[in-house]
Amino acid sequence: MLEWSAAVAAVAFTILVAYLILTLRKVMHTLAETKKTLSDARSAVNGITGEAEELLHTANKITDDVRGKIKAVDPLIETAHNVGEALQNVTYSVKRATVPAPKTIQAKESKPLQIKLK
Repeated sequence: MLEWSAAVAAVAFTILVAYLILTLRKVMHTLAETKKTLSDARSAVNGITGEAEELLHTANKITDDVRGKIKAVDPLIETAHNVGEALQNVTYSVKRATVPAPKTIQAKESKPLQIKLK
């Protein structure tokens, strides 16, 4: 009986070892795929990082260019604003000059001036 127990234990141990070997092979295969996926992801991220840096540099150059152009155009806009105010003042003055003054003073009948001499 003891021999049968040892034989059953040996067979069970062999089956367990075989199952562990199969499981470890699957784990190794999964780890290899994971390693490849991470390597691909790392390469993609490095490529995107380079493109993002170029994009940021380009955006900074464009921003600096726009700031310079705004500074160049700013006096022109200020002058246009001043011209608009001047035209508004001229229009207001012309309106005031062309509108007849209200007649608040009424003319009284004028009597001939009489001078008495002695």
